[in-house]
Amino acid sequence: MKLAVRQISLALFVCAISGAPFAHAQQGMVAENPTDLLRNGDKVIKINEAISMVQGFGNTFMVRTSEGNVIIDTSIALHARRHHDLLTADNKAPIKDIILTHGHGDHTGGVPLWKQAGTQIIAQKNHVEFMNYQTRLAAFYAKRNAAQFGLNIPEPGNWAGNYGAKIAPTILFDDKYEFVLGGVKFEVYSAPSETYDHLMVWLPQYKAIFTGDVYYESFPNIYTLRGTEPRWALDYVNSLNKALAFKPEFVLPSHGPPIKGNEDATRRLTRSRDAIQYVHDEVVKGMNAGKDVYTLMREIKLPPALDVGESYGKLSWSIRGIYEGYVGWFDLNPVTMYETPAASIYPDLVKLAGGPDAVASLAIERTKTGDAVGALHLTDIALAADPNHRKSLEAKLRALEILRGRCKNTNERGWLDYGIKTTKARLGEK
Repeated sequence: MKLAVRQISLALFVCAISGAPFAHAQQGMVAENPTDLLRNGDKVIKINEAISMVQGFGNTFMVRTSEGNVIIDTSIALHARRHHDLLTADNKAPIKDIILTHGHGDHTGGVPLWKQAGTQIIAQKNHVEFMNYQTRLAAFYAKRNAAQFGLNIPEPGNWAGNYGAKIAPTILFDDKYEFVLGGVKFEVYSAPSETYDHLMVWLPQYKAIFTGDVYYESFPNIYTLRGTEPRWALDYVNSLNKALAFKPEFVLPSHGPPIKGNEDATRRLTRSRDAIQYVHDEVVKGMNAGKDVYTLMREIKLPPALDVGESYGKLSWSIRGIYEGYVGWFDLNPVTMYETPAASIYPDLVKLAGGPDAVASLAIERTKTGDAVGALHLTDIALAADPNHRKSLEAKLRALEILRGRCKNTNERGWLDYGIKTTKARLGEK
């Protein structure tokens, strides 16, 4: 029984990180998503004579040398033990170094398992501030993660302050750090992208690049719905250019399978880079042409040759992230300068419409024509006047279910499930 509970908890936790609800991830509805992998490393994958990995939600890599081993990324905490057991059963040499591609928990969760006496932990110098940032907003993110991923919202603990993070790395570097272990040269480069502390690892002897989250098989999560500091599209482009310049034979991302062969590696990295560059440039050109962010969210599409999929990151969110990352939230409309939101006059609109029943009826008509987003706007207006208006709640639930039925992005699906759950609760349904 304990094993079954642990397996369910594990799957829920993996889905929590990836944004995929448990039941639907089980069905493999978005199998192409590189961060929607429920399997928890059932085998060691040999990349070559020195490099091994266990693939799971977050991958763990081991590089063997004659003087000891180096671990690159350590997966999430609930996967880390299995990864550790598989890789150490394969090779029991001491762990000399752990390299963290960045400070997200799906890369750092296994550090305590791998760290031995004398093990050095290597990270880019911005790791310190990034860990403080995550700790500074721990309660904020705990609530959002729980909401998105269908978990119980935890009680907020004591605030740790602005600089309360525990810093595990023993070696911090700026642009480049290199060392030789057992005749194998490790070159570690700053590669800002998903975080400012992001790095990549290049092993020239094996022509292998460990890309962390600079690359995976989807448009990247340039903006994540749970909230993030700005992620600069041009940082991704520059870091992918850095990876391409090595002309790797192996690309080893921290999510998804390895890529073998320079031709395939070059094709995939180039397509990812060009897709990000295209979206960035189209946003900037649109901004300079005077287009608003919502127009650009609707208009910008990837050309077929650059369509890398949106199973994890989504174009429209990234477009808004790029736009507002550059210039912030003010849209030149004077009313948005003030602290009173548009929703404050929704009850007046409901009164003018003849009451919430009329607005709810219009919302229902919108759902029948497939305009679920328009229906949600209308139900927000009606519910501002009467938060318990049943007809409006039923229309809202129908609109959310329509959107969920055609959703192909796991992060989007997580928030739709949250909306469905909370709306059902307001209706008294389970």
